[in-house]
Amino acid sequence: MRMRLLIVSHTPHYRMGEGVVGWGSTICEIDQLGRLFDDIVHLAPLHPGAPPNSSLPYQNPNVHFHPVKAAGGNGFMDKLGILRQIPGWLTAMKSEMGIGDTIHIRCPAGISTVALIAARSWAKGKPIWVKYGGSWEAYPSQPSSYKVQRWFLNKKLHKGVVTINGHWEGQPDHIFSFLNPSFSELEYLNEKEIALKKRLSSPIELLFVGNLSRAKGVDRVLEIAERLNRIGLDFLLTLVGDSPERVDFERLVKERSLTDRVTFAGWKPMTALHSYYRRAHLFIFPSTSEGWPKVLSEAMAHGVVPIASAIASIPEILEGAEAGLALPPDDIEAFVDAVIMYTQDVKAWKKASLNGIRAASNFTYEYYLSSVKDMYRRAWSLDLNDE
Repeated sequence: MRMRLLIVSHTPHYRMGEGVVGWGSTICEIDQLGRLFDDIVHLAPLHPGAPPNSSLPYQNPNVHFHPVKAAGGNGFMDKLGILRQIPGWLTAMKSEMGIGDTIHIRCPAGISTVALIAARSWAKGKPIWVKYGGSWEAYPSQPSSYKVQRWFLNKKLHKGVVTINGHWEGQPDHIFSFLNPSFSELEYLNEKEIALKKRLSSPIELLFVGNLSRAKGVDRVLEIAERLNRIGLDFLLTLVGDSPERVDFERLVKERSLTDRVTFAGWKPMTALHSYYRRAHLFIFPSTSEGWPKVLSEAMAHGVVPIASAIASIPEILEGAEAGLALPPDDIEAFVDAVIMYTQDVKAWKKASLNGIRAASNFTYEYYLSSVKDMYRRAWSLDLNDE
């Protein structure tokens, strides 16, 4: 039986030449889903302007992009922009939901809220799978729209299933705990051979990968670096990523006399990222809002030990695997002490590195696709394709 999947997400897409590119990690994941479905339509916003360097084109011919107008943001006028685009979004959703055999909505986002409501009318009786990529646990700065989406999904008002990061108390049967896929099994095995030989050496290589923003904790990363520099630790910190806030962070580095210690590498494609992960010993990630960031599993696969925020599913996975430390994101001293501890206890670092390599085997696309197949079989008695 042929199966057509409709995906609705907020993933930004951009024109590049005659084609379209989108946020790299999501594009790779959807390419992989194309192995299970005969046809995939990804309904998502098309943004004007040049794409960021993190963007990638689709590789799977089973995947087709349906553009809608972009809207959203943090300001009041940005929110009004969402209201203006809802009629166009609904028109596109009604058309695609009528054709699609199964619906996949990626939350949290404004367009996802609209899709959840639309699916109740135009996808009745069809399998509906929602991926909630953010923290399933409430946090202080969480937007009210996220709370509404979590309540809606928890009550199963969408008449489908939900996949989330981590396991949570009182989790209903329709909510499945999934691991966020990050790389292929072949990529994992190739990097594993290199990672197993990794040794702690001087200078200690610290790494951050992600959007260079305060929400991701880059200001805290630099404060950690400043304190390590003050006590005379021999280290180098590389920040891979970009954002409009980068200029502020570069100024902070100069003001704090860290230019010899800190390097801004900009956005890098995954093929180039391998070299940064291979050099790194510790991954510093004091973010305040996450579900499970793929950069952590990428770091683990390369033998890099994460020191990350104790939020969402991060403590469960890192502590469960004994692959790193999860700390309060604002506790700068705790992050500094953790770095020092690992530099002074080589055995503890090596144990965490090896544990991370082993745990990373569960973050392959192959493991993810197997979980998706099992979910469709359990929830709807459907057997998906498998190349």
